[in-house]
Amino acid sequence: MQATPMEKRVVNPWQWQEKVGYAQAVEIKHATSTLYCAGQAAINAQGEPSTADMKTQLLQVIHNLEQVIQEAGYQCQDIVRLNVYTTSAAELFSCFDVFTEWVTKHGIQQASTLLEVKVLAYDCLKIELEATAVK
Repeated sequence: MQATPMEKRVVNPWQWQEKVGYAQAVEIKHATSTLYCAGQAAINAQGEPSTADMKTQLLQVIHNLEQVIQEAGYQCQDIVRLNVYTTSAAELFSCFDVFTEWVTKHGIQQASTLLEVKVLAYDCLKIELEATAVK
């Protein structure tokens, strides 16, 4: 008996959200596994937090998230939910093209929420990405 392949349906009643790289909703049917990723921040392999600017931290965060997803046997295109936590939405939006280019590059179609928070795990951190991937 052959397993039913996973189905992914993006629900976008409007088109404007596509410009900022997310979907209003994502429905998954017939999934075989789900990966819940902890928030990934700009922390290097030695556990040292970055003191760099937002763009540099964002690039490190993306790298860290990609590494976690790949180590678990998933691909970035499997991301269905991606929450963004930042200490400065204004600073993030100044380099948001990095985020949207990454989403486009991997064909990610995810539901997202962006939250501005007072502080992350370390005072010097500016951004954190929390993902759920399904296959």
